Amino acid sequence: MDDFLLYFKMGLNHVLDLAAYDHILFLIVLAVVFSFKQWKKVLWLVTLFTIGHSVTLALSAYGILKIKMDMIEFAIPVTIFITGLVNVLTAKNASSGKQNINLIFAVLFGLIHGLGFSNYFKMMVGKEENKLFPLLEFALGIEAAQIIIVLGILIIGTLLQNFFRVSRRDWILVCSSIVIGFAIQMMTDRVFW
Repeated sequence: MDDFLLYFKMGLNHVLDLAAYDHILFLIVLAVVFSFKQWKKVLWLVTLFTIGHSVTLALSAYGILKIKMDMIEFAIPVTIFITGLVNVLTAKNASSGKQNINLIFAVLFGLIHGLGFSNYFKMMVGKEENKLFPLLEFALGIEAAQIIIVLGILIIGTLLQNFFRVSRRDWILVCSSIVIGFAIQMMTDRVFW
């Protein structure tokens, strides 16, 4: 049970760490196009991101996948930028088609985000033969943290749209634009060439 709590807390802290806010930014631009009425899609969004994230963590932990970290550190804000840009370009027509794109982004870009944490995870599990259970426990912590963040985004969006009469389009535009600004700064800070 102690090991479960250890890896669960590490997964939770990995996402909720304000010093490493790239995960939070990505979740914001993924979730901003959804509402509480779409709770099934939102659950899929969080789960698909966790799956993508966990696949590359597993491949890295077992030594199957090795990629230069400076490329990954640059690619992470690129995924945030792309998702935010698509949100801005499609904010006027925030339809289910756009939300389906974000579901695809969640799993595909989750693969890249998982690589960003792979070295730390490898050090965490060390030379343990059984890496599967720590990986699953870590993934559960990630899933719980992502639910917290996405729930926060949905609550803020609902409050702004229902009580302050902010249009859905404006909510998506402003939120995504702010995140794009952060992503551009992160990309310039992490240029590797």
